Amino acid sequence: MARAPRDPLGLVRAEPTEPYPFTFDGRPLTALPGQSLAAALWAAGILSWRTTRGAGAPRGAFCGIGTCHDCLATVNGRPNQRACLVPVRPGDTVTTQKGTGRDTPR
Repeated sequence: MARAPRDPLGLVRAEPTEPYPFTFDGRPLTALPGQSLAAALWAAGILSWRTTRGAGAPRGAFCGIGTCHDCLATVNGRPNQRACLVPVRPGDTVTTQKGTGRDTPR
């Protein structure tokens, strides 16, 4: 029996298919099937996709397991989606979430 290559894909015997498109704040990006939104944004060099209510401080993934809720994003118009848990789907439209995501412009 041949040993699997010592790279991440070989270790899990993954055979990823073609990446598919999605957008983040209007910017076209791609994600691999099954990839979380946070992983896809990290792969594109994007580290922040939410701002806090009070100070508007940038936030992104912190715990990476859905516990801290720092990674909330608006996906297809639905706010408060945990980017570290939500898989990207073809054609998703992701936008930076400001505050609670339900704030109305003043």
